[in-house]
Amino acid sequence: MKRLLLTAAALGMFAPAAFAETLVVSSWGGSFRDLIDEAIATKFTEETGVEVEFITGGTIDRLNQAKLNRDAPESDVTFTTSHIGWLYHNDGLFEELDMSKIPNAVNLVDQAIISPSHIGAWAYVYTIGYLPDAVPEGITFDSWNDLWSPELKGMIAAPDFDPSHIIAVASKLEGVEIENWKDASDKLLALKPNFKAFYTNDANSQQLLSTGETPVQIMLSMNAYHMQSEGLDVQLAIPSEGAVLGVDTMGITAGSDKQELAYKFINAALDPEVQAKIAQIKKGSPVVSNAVLPAEIAVLPGIFTTAEQWESQTLIIPHELRAEKTAEWRQWFSENMISGN
Repeated sequence: MKRLLLTAAALGMFAPAAFAETLVVSSWGGSFRDLIDEAIATKFTEETGVEVEFITGGTIDRLNQAKLNRDAPESDVTFTTSHIGWLYHNDGLFEELDMSKIPNAVNLVDQAIISPSHIGAWAYVYTIGYLPDAVPEGITFDSWNDLWSPELKGMIAAPDFDPSHIIAVASKLEGVEIENWKDASDKLLALKPNFKAFYTNDANSQQLLSTGETPVQIMLSMNAYHMQSEGLDVQLAIPSEGAVLGVDTMGITAGSDKQELAYKFINAALDPEVQAKIAQIKKGSPVVSNAVLPAEIAVLPGIFTTAEQWESQTLIIPHELRAEKTAEWRQWFSENMISGN
C-alpha cells in the first residue's frame, strides 16, 4: 500500500508538467518560426499561461500535410501566405473567423483582411533591390520601367519559384488587368536579356548579390534588411507604380479543439506592441493602424504606417486570383523566361 501511495504521489507531482495544455502552431521554420515565437507566442503565454509548440515546413508541404490530416489536424493555428491561405479556405481547412473574438482586429488595415478565414500577421513587399556602387550611372529605379534599361543587360535576378511579381508589374506598365496578363507577354519577353540568373531561395539570392553577379534583384524587403544587417550594402527602391505587396497570414485550423485559445493567439498577434516588435525584429510592416514604431524603422521602404502609404506605395495582386494562377504563371515563366537564359 505504501508503495502504491508513493507512486500516486509521484504521479501527482509530475502531472501538471506532463499534461500541461499547449497550443500547436504550424509555421515556416528558421527565422520565421523564431519571429512568431519571440514576438507572438511570448505575449500569448504571458496572457494565458499556455505554452506554444511548433510544427514547421515549407508552404506547400504544410498545405499538403493539412489535406492529409484534415480529420485529425496536427495544428491549431496555421501561418501561410495570403494566396496559399485561399487554398486552405477553399478546401475547408480553415475555420471561418468570428471577428468579435479578435478585439485587436478592429485596427486591421483593409489590405490585411484577406478572406473570411485568414487575416494578415505582417506585411512586406517584393521590390527592386540593388547594390548602389554596381548599378550603371543614371539608373534610379524611380519606375519599374527602369528594369528594362538596356544598360542592365545581364545584371538582374528574380525568384524562379514565384514570377507573380514581375507579371503583375508588366501588366501594370502595359495598362492591362492582371487577369489579362498575356497581353503583357511581349513586355515580359523584352526583359529577358536583362536577366542573369533566377535564384532558388533566400541564400541563393544573397550569394548572387554578395558576389556582384546580379547587382539588381526583384527581392523580398525583409531579406534585403537581413542582408543589410550582415553588412551588405543593398538598397531598396519603391517605384512610382508601387512595390508588390505580400501579406503573411494566420488562420484557425479546421477541426481544432482549442479554438478559443487559437482566437487568443491571433488576438495577441495583432496587439500593437507585438506588431511593433515584429517590425523591429524582421522589418515586417505592421498590419494594424495603431502600432507605434521607432522613427528609424518607420522610415524604411516597405514599412507602412499610414493609410496613404498603404494606398500609394503598394501594387496588390488579388490574392484569390494569385492562388488560382500561380501554377499557370510558373509554367509560362519557366518555358519562356528561364529556359535558355
